[in-house]
Amino acid sequence: MAPTENFELESATGVDERAAGDVDRAVLGGPPQRVGRFEYRYDTDAWTWSDAVARMHGYEPGEVQPTTELMLRHKHPDDLAHVKTLLGQAEAPFSSRHRIYTTTGEIRKVVVVGEAVSDESKRIVATRGLYVDVTGAVEDELQREVGDELRTIVADRAVIEQAKGMLMVAYAIDARAAFHLLRWRSQEANIKVRDIAREVVLKVPALLDLQPSGRGQIDHFLMSLADAGE
Repeated sequence: MAPTENFELESATGVDERAAGDVDRAVLGGPPQRVGRFEYRYDTDAWTWSDAVARMHGYEPGEVQPTTELMLRHKHPDDLAHVKTLLGQAEAPFSSRHRIYTTTGEIRKVVVVGEAVSDESKRIVATRGLYVDVTGAVEDELQREVGDELRTIVADRAVIEQAKGMLMVAYAIDARAAFHLLRWRSQEANIKVRDIAREVVLKVPALLDLQPSGRGQIDHFLMSLADAGE
């Protein structure tokens, strides 16, 4: 995997200049600011933020050159130690749910998902991924904006709901944020949301690999609910 990635500026039509369809416009409700990309180079300690990530932090595109110091300064103090542990060079993908302060002091909740980037010699040189803004106010806005256009996918709702549930468990996010992740990946890969959802439903259960001890606790919980209803 090459160490560089195309970080085009987002346009009003889609995330990172990918054209937005009717469903995308219904969910986004304007210029995309809820999902953005980042890259961090271990060898140069250099950061790249897409326009959406800059806006999440309160900056206009190109207003600042992100640095590790700047990035950490925006983290909520209670989440700072956790975020610092993610800066270490590692091969495994990671995810984090934490809070950031904007330039105006507003607190926003974000989910950050990243993966390692290797050079031609298989040496890890960077990490890259995406920020997803899951702030409650954003979720309320999404609820208002999702309208008639989303009804075009009603026939595939079952598999999409399954996929959303799996992402909700995996990343501890709510239903709207889970759908936004599916929609974003759909746009990135130029694949229909329903097809992305089918892949999630097919592959994610094996990746979660829930152990019998964990299932036993769920069994007990379900049986307790049944007993309570008698």
